Amino acid sequence: MAKTSPGEFIRQVRAEASKVVWPTRKETTTTAIFVGLMMVILSVFFLGVDTLFGAIVRWLLSLV
Repeated sequence: MAKTSPGEFIRQVRAEASKVVWPTRKETTTTAIFVGLMMVILSVFFLGVDTLFGAIVRWLLSLV
């Protein structure tokens, strides 16, 4: 594997960084709201699953 000089490396990094397309403020806001909403929905779902499994385990332990 050929070694790259530090100057060439910096030029390559700048060339690649210029190709980056940054999201707009609207896209960022929309994505953040979607992530927050999904986090709440999944939290409620896993709370329900955990509560259900906890109740099942308590019932099974009460049979002993």
